[in-house]
Amino acid sequence: MLQVISALDGYGIEATDGRIGTVSDFLFDDRTWQIRWLVVDTGGWLSGRKVLIQPSAIGRVDHLHQQLPLALTRAQIEESPDILADQPVSSQMEFDLYGHYGWDPAWGGSYFGGNANAIALPMSSAPFIGAPALDDAAVLPPAGDPHLQSAEDVAGYHIQASDGAIGHIESFIIDDADWDIRYLIIDTRNWWPGEHVLVSPYAVQAIHWADRQIEIGATRAEVRDSPPWNPHDLIDQDYEKQLHSHYHWPGYGW
Repeated sequence: MLQVISALDGYGIEATDGRIGTVSDFLFDDRTWQIRWLVVDTGGWLSGRKVLIQPSAIGRVDHLHQQLPLALTRAQIEESPDILADQPVSSQMEFDLYGHYGWDPAWGGSYFGGNANAIALPMSSAPFIGAPALDDAAVLPPAGDPHLQSAEDVAGYHIQASDGAIGHIESFIIDDADWDIRYLIIDTRNWWPGEHVLVSPYAVQAIHWADRQIEIGATRAEVRDSPPWNPHDLIDQDYEKQLHSHYHWPGYGW
């Protein structure tokens, strides 16, 4: 099912034997545009800690009760490798988590084939749990994963078409079956008041982390002429096909 990722902020995280906290953020791979980790704020339960959960452990989203169920116990989570709020997310941390839970590091897969147009920059910085992402000019933590980005931090990045600015990222639309980012939701209020448009990661040409800017391979006219999107409407496959046909993007397994 496709859904807006920001709508999940604050949802309760339910282990098999009780609540462990709430959704704090999602970390995605900027090469594949796949969500790699759910960041859980454990509040007073594990004071001073936040927890990373691989999406493979998340069950069906319960929108009625605003909950994400996990196929994990509270004890499993409490005994997981310690990740402090001010630490960068490193590859070693990730491997420790895979080992503790028995998760497959290759879980998921992506429509982008692990590349996403090779847009990731070698100087992009690893996010800190509970802290803003570092600027490109900052020193990259030696053990940090340079391709792991915070969805919360990237929201707000400016979008530049080939012939001018069109707006900024408001949020993302994800497929909660495989936790891929399907679309960037662009708020065009300063250029095209009252409108929102969807842009696939296929359109992304470059990301300028220091300038908080993303370049896409489309003109302003192409964006204006794209199939209209109403944020209150569900996205079905017919709409997606129209959108991809308009921009000549590949499909998502259709």
